[in-house]
Amino acid sequence: MAASPSDGFRRLRWGSKRLSRPVQQEMDTGREITGEHPSDSPPWEEELVSKIRAMSALEKTLALEAISHCIQRHSQLVRKEVSYTSIQELLASLKLDLKQPLEKTFPFHFYGLILRECASVDLVKRHLASLLELCHQSSSQREGIALAIGITSASHMEEVWAMLEHLGRTRFLQSTFMSPESQQLDRNTHWKWVGSTSLLCLGQIAMHAREQILPWVDNIASRMVYYFSCSPYDNVLKTSFLSAAIMLMKALQREDGTQNYKFTQISELISCLLCVLQKEPNFLATLFRQKIILVIAALSNLRPSLKPTVKSKILQTCLQSLYSLPPTETLKRKLPPLEAAPDVMMLYQKSVQALDLLLQNFVSENKSMDEICFLLQHTEPWLKSDKIHERKRVVQSVFLLLKYVVDHVKLTEEAMPSMLGHQIGLLTLLWRDKDKATQSRSRQCVCLLLQLLIQQKGSTAEFTYLNKMRSFEVRAHRESETRFFNLVKALDENLTVAQHTQLILTLLHELCSRNRLRCDLAAQLLLLIFEDHSIKPEQVAEILQGLFLKLPCIIFKNILQTMMKAVTMLGTQHTQETVEVLLSLCHPSERKVIPLWTALATNNRLARKVITLLYMKLKLRPPKELVRLPEQAQLISQLALGTIYELLYVREYKATVRWAFAGILLGLLTQLHYLFELDAVEGLSDYQEDILEARTLSPCRTCLEALKGLFWTTNYWEVFAELKLLRGWELFEHLETYTEGVTLLARAMAHYDCEVKAVLGQAVISLKSSEERDNIVAILIITEFLNSQELTQYTSRKTMDNFLNLGLNNPNQLVRAMSLKGLSSILMHPKKVVLLQNWLVGLLDSFLKPEPRDLIGLMEILGDIVHCLGGQGVGTLSLKIAQRLLSLFEHAQGDVRAGAIFLYGSVIYSGGRKLRPALRTHAWHALVPLLLHLGDSCPQVVTKTKFTFLRCAILLKWEFRKELFGRLAWGSGLGAENDIFIYMVESNFGSYHHFLMQALMHLSSPHHSMKLAAMRFIGGLLQDYFADLCVCLTKNDVQTLLTHFELLKQDRDSTSRRFYRSFLDDVIELSQYVTY
Repeated sequence: MAASPSDGFRRLRWGSKRLSRPVQQEMDTGREITGEHPSDSPPWEEELVSKIRAMSALEKTLALEAISHCIQRHSQLVRKEVSYTSIQELLASLKLDLKQPLEKTFPFHFYGLILRECASVDLVKRHLASLLELCHQSSSQREGIALAIGITSASHMEEVWAMLEHLGRTRFLQSTFMSPESQQLDRNTHWKWVGSTSLLCLGQIAMHAREQILPWVDNIASRMVYYFSCSPYDNVLKTSFLSAAIMLMKALQREDGTQNYKFTQISELISCLLCVLQKEPNFLATLFRQKIILVIAALSNLRPSLKPTVKSKILQTCLQSLYSLPPTETLKRKLPPLEAAPDVMMLYQKSVQALDLLLQNFVSENKSMDEICFLLQHTEPWLKSDKIHERKRVVQSVFLLLKYVVDHVKLTEEAMPSMLGHQIGLLTLLWRDKDKATQSRSRQCVCLLLQLLIQQKGSTAEFTYLNKMRSFEVRAHRESETRFFNLVKALDENLTVAQHTQLILTLLHELCSRNRLRCDLAAQLLLLIFEDHSIKPEQVAEILQGLFLKLPCIIFKNILQTMMKAVTMLGTQHTQETVEVLLSLCHPSERKVIPLWTALATNNRLARKVITLLYMKLKLRPPKELVRLPEQAQLISQLALGTIYELLYVREYKATVRWAFAGILLGLLTQLHYLFELDAVEGLSDYQEDILEARTLSPCRTCLEALKGLFWTTNYWEVFAELKLLRGWELFEHLETYTEGVTLLARAMAHYDCEVKAVLGQAVISLKSSEERDNIVAILIITEFLNSQELTQYTSRKTMDNFLNLGLNNPNQLVRAMSLKGLSSILMHPKKVVLLQNWLVGLLDSFLKPEPRDLIGLMEILGDIVHCLGGQGVGTLSLKIAQRLLSLFEHAQGDVRAGAIFLYGSVIYSGGRKLRPALRTHAWHALVPLLLHLGDSCPQVVTKTKFTFLRCAILLKWEFRKELFGRLAWGSGLGAENDIFIYMVESNFGSYHHFLMQALMHLSSPHHSMKLAAMRFIGGLLQDYFADLCVCLTKNDVQTLLTHFELLKQDRDSTSRRFYRSFLDDVIELSQYVTY
């Protein structure tokens, strides 16, 4: 547990002139490890010094010689017990009786005291040189040399420093650059650890420097760094450096001016300590970890303050050194064989306490929320660790740190770092950790952070809430979804917008985890946040961008479903911002963002708002002069267009698109015109439908495909089909034919009553627009709708008159002309019906003649009149016209055949409700001729035949008419022919004999293509419907069939003769089965 102020540790204060009690105590323990002496002098030193000072110069010289001889003898017999008889005799002469046993370092201590009191510089130098020439192999020898050097430096700093510098330039460099082989040849390894001795000397110099420490501290520290960096690393070097560092820190603690001094070597010393820490083995056998961390904590209080990079390295290394240790229950088993097994748990607890003190010290030096966030930032890798014991350790450390801050630190700055939200998010993700203690501590950590935030606000109401949070902390071990909700709500209320955003982004990041528990928790917390309506408009962009990046990585299906639900909530709360962000995430053609758009369609009301906003975005069209070419693709209207195009094919938007049909239609038509204005026509005319690979469509092609898709996906496929078969969509590919395309589209819509009322209403609004393109599209649609049979149900003549008169004042010539045309329509002038019908009667007389003049021109006029009469109908004349047109299907001229077939498709719909049954019967009789003309040699005839054949199928209400259109539009070859044959025959059950008899008439057709088509049709009936023909044909029918077959036998065409031979047996067999 953390040390509290009652333990004597609040922070490492240099103003107190000493280290805090826990740190001081910890540094003083473990002498056997570090080798340093206690800071207080031995009780006998004062009396001994007084005796030395009473000695004459000669006596001091003799005493030094005696001690030097004793030390050298001891050095030679380092591994044996050595008596200090001469030293004891010397002490006796001084009338000193040291009752306690002498320590191994006593001669060195005595030696140093005499040298310190010696006035002869030359004598001091000579004995220092002799001292440093001793063997450095034994630890007690190194400690003794260092002790003597340190004591001597108190009076002879310059001389001592000069001797150490000389040692470093000579013996140390020689030992450092000695090869491993040479070192092995050195029988006593005399100078192997001279660097370690030097480090201990520097530490002792610092300890005995007293008031001289500050002028010398940077030199001492730099030499410590030098010796550590240049010496071969081993346990001796590690121990010596740590001892020297501890002694240096103690020396600085005693000096009053330390708090005002600006040190230059702090970072370098810390780097060396961290190097030691990094090389510690992955088990605990000593207190090295604890001592290193404590020294670092003390160093961090010196001026200048540590740079963030240095502090960051400290945190990374210290956390790594402790958290990565094996679990506490296995620590003892990881120990190597030792003489006496240490108390591993004690070592671990002390090491962790040192880390806690370090963290608390950092906060005490910088009492700000920024500092707390900085510290927590370095715990992130461990909070996200896959190992239970590592997560448990870091959460415990975080808890103790936050508890200390809440109880004992008053934050001086009101900073609200955004990253605090990220760190809270990491802690919340441990609320369902596998370890119960981690669960509890993580929840308490979040509560403590909330308390800090509330304390900074300082309002009474917030402090009341703080008390509630404290009571929550007590109950933190109990699991409750309600508690989750309350805590999330508290976070929503107390975090800043930036912190709240970071919290959400952290939870979003966890959605991609392979840990099911963490994923579920993250998704649940996100859902709670979204449900709480706590998200501000300015957060929407970052949140959606974060979710968008994580979507492809989410593994679990239920998590994806939960997040789509959350997106729906977000869209409901901030619809406009959501739509704008989704438009900016990626180009619509990439389709990566479709799942997010789909989520917005689960709520019908929201889906309508989304489509409406897209429609409004589609109308944001800057003038051409303000648009640069590279920016065209990024125009908001282009992004809205691409999105609408993609959403047309999203099932969830089907009903909404149908609801917004009129607005989308007018928006797409005007957008296409706008793109023509921008000259953005690239990729429009060279588009190929039959290429299946994914391609990014150009803006113009996207608009046209969206226009086509609007009719197809809303099940107004008849309109789509009509324009497809008449190649009407191609009219939209050029500005010159654009108006023709709009007119043809409106005519098809009027014919099939496709959203006439809604589109008319939208067109009227567009007619009032200030944009010319809106006026053009609107008047073309309105004028064409005036011929609709249903228009009178939706608007009055007077209303239409007002709108059309409005168009007469339009600056655009086309709008004025079309308005005038509309005003002259039958709807506006009902008396014209009689005039047109009378005119039609007169034209019909000419048309029914065997060889009328200008047959093509006459059919065009008849077509115009039939179109103009529209809802009023042609009446009984329609049957006469249809009959005459049917006879022209076999005309020798291809353009006449094409004109007759095309007009026939309009006439069969022009008789009104009373004549519709009769016209249906007539269309049924025309099916075989039309089917055969699909194989006509004239391409124009084939195109018109497809149009009329489909119209007949729709009129006759075939079951497979949509499939029929698909084969007519895109089918080719025998497969398409066979499908069309099946659709026709299966849709007219029981009419096989009628079709057969009609087809026989075309075996003698002068058009070779018709004759071939008839043979294929007859062959198909004989093969696939033989049994049905046996039932429905009569003897006369079979005789007729045989007669036509016999004519083929004599035909000059080899194909006809081959057909005869192929099916003669079928015909003969058929004649045997027909009995009546």
